[in-house]
Amino acid sequence: MKNKTYNKKKMLVVFCGAVLIIGALLGRLIYLMVFDAEYYQKRAESLHEREREIKAARGEIVDRNGIVLATNKTVCTISVIHSQIEEPERVIEILSEELGLGEAEVRKRVEKVSSMEKVKTNVEKETGDRIRNYNLAGVKVDEDFKRYYPYHQVASKVLGFTGGDNQGIIGLEVKYEDTLKGTNGTILTVTDARGIELEGVAEDRIEPVAGNTLRISLDYNIQSFCEQAASKVMEEKQAEGVSIIIMNPQNGEVLAMVNVPEFNLNEPFVLNTETNNGENLTDEKKQELLNQMWRNRCINDTYEPGSTFKIITSAACLEEGVVHLDDTFSCPGYRMIEDRKIRCHKVGGHGSETFVQGLQNSCNPVFMDIGLRLGSDRFYDYFSQFGLLGFTNIDLPGEAGTIMHRKEDIGMVELATMTFGQSFQITPIQMLTTVSSIINGGRRITPHFGIGVLDKYGNELEKLTYPEENRVLSEETSATMRMLLESVVAEGSGKNAYIEGYRIGGKTATSQTLPRSANRYISSFIGFAPADSPKVIGMVIIHNPQGIYYGGTIAAPVLRDIYDNVLPYLGIERAKVQTEDKEP
Repeated sequence: MKNKTYNKKKMLVVFCGAVLIIGALLGRLIYLMVFDAEYYQKRAESLHEREREIKAARGEIVDRNGIVLATNKTVCTISVIHSQIEEPERVIEILSEELGLGEAEVRKRVEKVSSMEKVKTNVEKETGDRIRNYNLAGVKVDEDFKRYYPYHQVASKVLGFTGGDNQGIIGLEVKYEDTLKGTNGTILTVTDARGIELEGVAEDRIEPVAGNTLRISLDYNIQSFCEQAASKVMEEKQAEGVSIIIMNPQNGEVLAMVNVPEFNLNEPFVLNTETNNGENLTDEKKQELLNQMWRNRCINDTYEPGSTFKIITSAACLEEGVVHLDDTFSCPGYRMIEDRKIRCHKVGGHGSETFVQGLQNSCNPVFMDIGLRLGSDRFYDYFSQFGLLGFTNIDLPGEAGTIMHRKEDIGMVELATMTFGQSFQITPIQMLTTVSSIINGGRRITPHFGIGVLDKYGNELEKLTYPEENRVLSEETSATMRMLLESVVAEGSGKNAYIEGYRIGGKTATSQTLPRSANRYISSFIGFAPADSPKVIGMVIIHNPQGIYYGGTIAAPVLRDIYDNVLPYLGIERAKVQTEDKEP
């Protein structure tokens, strides 16, 4: 009797437990089917939906006249969907042959169990079309875009290039990424439980939005001519490289920026040196050489400007009133500064000369004298006032900063050498920008390339503007400097830049790189025209030329040849040279 009662209680407990469990499961089922149905419906749909990306066309880059410098080329992305492949061996054979890939590499992707596996990107459209015509189940051919540069090497270190994902890597391509990149679209298809796309079910498609066009100040014709001039002098002088900048000194628009040797933008990972394609190089060494190849010396590297810096020293001393045009100096060929004998480039000296003649002769002792009159504190203040301690804020990535003494460390010797452009380093673009502010009336400008953003129809969406800094020099001193620098070309060391019929101002320079014992030189020239109202300013820098290395001898003629073609192109007319009539 007792056992029967005990068994009944046990059965009742089990029954109640079962009822509770069943009730809980029913409750959960009702909750899922009624209250949480929408969530799980979406989850179920997502399991049967496959999303493929549609790449947006990247915006073009055009020069100031509308010439296309960077555009897009239609390419294809080849992918495979494992669950849809019906003839794996045939797929492997065809893709290996058409794509030029090893069979093992293709097999690895074909046999990988995934929703979608990319086999190769940036495939030529003709190849993609052939693969599409095979009608291979499980093989997808999606059209994509690859960056294409119609002029290959032109302005390579300015334009920059994009990576495999079409994102900017260097240059304007990365600086204006947000303007150029666009918005990708998507294709949404539905599959069955096996992952096979269902026919007859409408696909959901979101169209991509193309990027905007960037219009830049660079002029293709001027850039091309400057590259030819740079390549010519580089070959003649067996130089390591040549840099040229042509700019509007009134508003900072850069018309040309050259750094030869340039590289092919359509093959940016192929070295342009004698070690072709990086054969027999470690990956680390090849990457180092690529980084050097991509460097834009005009903004990424600093150098000792040498005698072109005398323009800045002159402007500061004239503005401060510590020197006048008719002040006289004596040059015995050197100056003793403390215990240092600092020489002039003319060993025998220039003798007695005025300040004007000192600038024309590029006489170091004259500039040491006026620099000492100015003093280290005021010299440093003007260095800062002219903007030399900061950045130009040019719209290119990687701008280097000035390498300068601390104010308290500038002694007599440091001050003396700084007056003629030694013992500190600045970038070429900083040097040219500062000289522009000295000759344009004293207004500090921002050098730049971007001037407008356009839609795909060429309509301007945005005009890009740049700040004009505070005045750094009086208009009177600026006018005096223009006159002085014109005399340097007409009568002084810059005479090799003279062009009959044009008023050109400028200054030459020859500086040594560190260490001095290496006997490596940088030859340079800065020139502007017309001298009375500058519309264009240019700089030529020749890195480590062989043989004769004086800036007035080898750099000034390069800018002269450029201006001989560029000035008429810009509409700057040659003045008629008056000749005296002689009686018969």
